[in-house]
Amino acid sequence: MALTRIQPPAIADVREPNFRNIIINGDMQVSQRGTSFASNGYTLDRFTMDESTDGAVTVTQDTDVPAGSGFASSLKVDCTTADGTIAAAQYCGFTQNIEGQNMQYLKYGTSSAESLTLSFWVKSVKTGIYCVRFVKEAGGETRYECPIQYTISSASTWEKKTIILTPTAGSTTFIQNSAGAIVNSNASGFRVFFALAVGSNFQGTNNAWTASSDQLGTSSQVNFLDSTSNNFWITGVQLEAGSVATDFEVVPFDQNLQRCQRYYYREQGDAADQRAVSNGMADTTSRYRGIVIFPTTMRANVSATEAGLETLRPGAVNNEVSLDATIDPSTNAVMLQLPTDSGTPYTAGDALTLRITNSTSSFVAFDAEL
Repeated sequence: MALTRIQPPAIADVREPNFRNIIINGDMQVSQRGTSFASNGYTLDRFTMDESTDGAVTVTQDTDVPAGSGFASSLKVDCTTADGTIAAAQYCGFTQNIEGQNMQYLKYGTSSAESLTLSFWVKSVKTGIYCVRFVKEAGGETRYECPIQYTISSASTWEKKTIILTPTAGSTTFIQNSAGAIVNSNASGFRVFFALAVGSNFQGTNNAWTASSDQLGTSSQVNFLDSTSNNFWITGVQLEAGSVATDFEVVPFDQNLQRCQRYYYREQGDAADQRAVSNGMADTTSRYRGIVIFPTTMRANVSATEAGLETLRPGAVNNEVSLDATIDPSTNAVMLQLPTDSGTPYTAGDALTLRITNSTSSFVAFDAEL
């Protein structure tokens, strides 16, 4: 009797992220603050705009992405006011700051320091040389910076770029000395800056570590702000150990969101209905206190901002109330304190609900950014 070999069932190809990408939200999927930003500060999650020129830019979350790449979103910079001549002390670009404790495996500060590879997809109306600035923060040691050039060759065409940063860039040994160590804490230990315009005060040497805080780019950096016709898109940003660019590491949206919420957590209002933020009580006739528990551990104690909050009390709904204080902040929860509405007293001991009014302009947000 012939024996039939029974083949075991095929093992599914389950691709779990191993978080080799040091950049968070490199696919530009998460944008808790909104989808359009016309001023300096954080824009899409984890990316902050730094613009100091006579021009102006607007940052948006966009759907223009490289065909067949699998990306759904990009970060778009639109020049809305031109500045044809960048003064010496002017600059424009955007940054991601990285916690030092996430960078320890790179072994900076030792002779075994790792190379880093940055890869990304980019597209711009304006062609020419652009720069990426790498910063090893001070953190009790010396601060080192290294700008590296790359070229956008074809206008309005998606191009993939790869930049390799070595510990000995520029034939120095800054990063391999003890002063090159990255701070092992929740403070910013490293940052990546994508330059769009750089004045002469901030120009350094291409691909060379320098003990300086002024090397935003090189003298070859184009002036992206020279025309309101200029647009710039970027997505698929990945920074990883080693000298080889691997395929972009896809992180499921829920994990990506949670990683972003470590730095910024926002409950957004909705036009259709109110949204509860916390339950608490009136501990006196003049104030409400309620606890908000965060969905993930925040990087540090938070600051809170809000617009459009109201308390729901037995038998009545207050008009809009404003945040008075945050009490006993921690990385896992915070107590919010709000006064009574228009002096209408609470009844001490009453249980109350704090909620966001039914408006898209209403929100409450908790900030622990770097």
